[in-house]
Amino acid sequence: MKPLSARVTRGMNIGSTIAAADNSGARIVRIVSVKHGKTRKGRQQFVKVGDMVKVSVRVGDPKMKGEVFDAIVIRQRKSYRRLSGERVCFTDNAVALLKDEKGNPKGTQIKGPVAREIMERWKEVAKIAQFVL
Repeated sequence: MKPLSARVTRGMNIGSTIAAADNSGARIVRIVSVKHGKTRKGRQQFVKVGDMVKVSVRVGDPKMKGEVFDAIVIRQRKSYRRLSGERVCFTDNAVALLKDEKGNPKGTQIKGPVAREIMERWKEVAKIAQFVL
């Protein structure tokens, strides 16, 4: 995975319930695990902007409920610092669901802003965003 150009802080934990910001059919999802995450042995992994996570659908389309998907974290409430010195935070935590391992999104549009760090790492997800912040 490509490195991010920001020093992103720990935003969420495993087990957090967050909103799905795309039109894939899911509304609220729960983070199950972090894919390709790095942490110390014995420590619970954390989630931050730009991470690929496994999520379980909790609220949304009845056919999707309980299914597990890959997703990308596109917004986090906890502020983080960019290399330019500015601090960035959003009003909510949100993910975009993926349909395969390569990073192709399941939905066709993302509601709300998307962090610029997503554009660096996941170009396909950033293409369907309304705007990049």
